[in-house]
Amino acid sequence: MTTSNKLTKKELNQVFWRSFGMEWDWNYERQMNMAYCYCMLPVIKKLYSNKEDQIAAMQRHLEFFNTTPQLSTLILGISAAMEESNANDPNFDTESINSVKVSLMGPLAGIGDSFIWGTLRIIATGVGLSLANQGNILGPILFLLIFNIPAQGLRYYLMNAGYKLGSGFLAKIQENGLMSKLTYAASVLGLMVVGGMTAENVSIQFPLAFGSGDEATTLNDVFNNIMPGLMPLLFTLLVYYLLKKKNIKTTTLLLLCVAIGLIGSFFGILGC
Repeated sequence: MTTSNKLTKKELNQVFWRSFGMEWDWNYERQMNMAYCYCMLPVIKKLYSNKEDQIAAMQRHLEFFNTTPQLSTLILGISAAMEESNANDPNFDTESINSVKVSLMGPLAGIGDSFIWGTLRIIATGVGLSLANQGNILGPILFLLIFNIPAQGLRYYLMNAGYKLGSGFLAKIQENGLMSKLTYAASVLGLMVVGGMTAENVSIQFPLAFGSGDEATTLNDVFNNIMPGLMPLLFTLLVYYLLKKKNIKTTTLLLLCVAIGLIGSFFGILGC
């Protein structure tokens, strides 16, 4: 199953350098998934000699992924440690790898976006612009230094911290038999993250009204009184069912959604 059961600094550094391309092939379907898999390739090739094992590992890391790029190395490090455990333990639950990824990417995105993009970038821009407005060449140079030294330093530190955290933590919980409980908890947290994303990003409005004047009630109000966000949730579950169970292609589903939106809007059933 394996060529070498232990990762070295070489593989971790390779993952670190590859993480700079985390947004190079961003896509609407699974966002950073291809970049994540690309980052994990040195780990996969080091740990697995069997082609089938390599393919299975690559497929694990082609699932949906999205977080702040500079903080992605923490999850990459943990994933590397978990793949190492899987390579050494035939009873390792591979489902836990993606469960941990999903549970961490949301909270890290919230922290990272606030700190990296909302704070550090603004400070660096303010310092750089104040000098650039005076015609000082140090303006753009300081901007790059003030932003990148903390951001990329954090990226490197989290790569090693994630691997060490994953290795030590996994060893302890496997000894105590807590892996199944951790997997379950991570799955629940992951579903909560996906649920929050659904409520935030999926919007379905029904402007069709019953009654007149102040007594008018829209179809949207009826559904929201049953449960806020009910229709976005049901629509998301329907799309998931068609995608996973019926194997309908993403492009077909996208065109179907556009068609439903246009037809519903034309007849006044759906609105913005």
